[in-house]
Amino acid sequence: MTETPKITQEFLDSSQYLESSILQYESIYGADFVSPGGRELARELIATMDLAPASRVLDVGCGLGGSAFVMASEFDLRVDGIDLSRNMLALAELKLATNGLSNLVRLQWGDCLELDAREQYDAVYSRDVFLHIADKTRLFARLHAALRPGGSLLFTDYCCGPQPWSDEFFDYVEARGYSLHTVLEYAELISAAAFEQVGARDETARFVELLQAEHDRIDALPMPAGERDYLKHSWQGKLQRASAGDQRWGLFSAVKAR
Repeated sequence: MTETPKITQEFLDSSQYLESSILQYESIYGADFVSPGGRELARELIATMDLAPASRVLDVGCGLGGSAFVMASEFDLRVDGIDLSRNMLALAELKLATNGLSNLVRLQWGDCLELDAREQYDAVYSRDVFLHIADKTRLFARLHAALRPGGSLLFTDYCCGPQPWSDEFFDYVEARGYSLHTVLEYAELISAAAFEQVGARDETARFVELLQAEHDRIDALPMPAGERDYLKHSWQGKLQRASAGDQRWGLFSAVKAR
């Protein structure tokens, strides 16, 4: 585990989430998505929440809006999406208008650590976002408060193996400003926030499968050779770190007591 200072909108939008970088990610993950598995995995995970039509969902770190659009168009859910990256939200707003889902999906800039919702949501959903957040105790307290009694939490996130890490992985985490935990540590943090029925699964094997498929997809992308080589090198690094056991991927679920 490593702790980092609070990540700001300015840091995200001037580093990992430049508009050009976002569009590169989207070209790999698929239209409207910037997370592993794209639309297919989002649909699979949303279905596991088994929410009744018209349920209200908070999508934390909604990115380009892909999951929110699936929730609205395929599951008839009402979604509030928040994101700290203004670059991401600007693109998501354009996509929301194109998808014609403004009656079901609301997107807004926001810091989830400052979330002031009280029992407003039937579910909280997030994909590979909490790695940016060091104060996870505050994070899960805010999310717990936002849920109605009986509401559910579902998210995936980058995780890590136990320390000591390789020098390469340590440098990678430091450069990105990530705050990573093992799958077990995550489960303990969720439980400490008064969630019940906590599920925590190490899905690194599936992560590696997704990474390999994404890496192979890069060859077909219409972009300059230099950009393609950069992306392939980046994905090769992820594959190596995940295969070595330093970088891991977790799937987590929990319920707020009724």
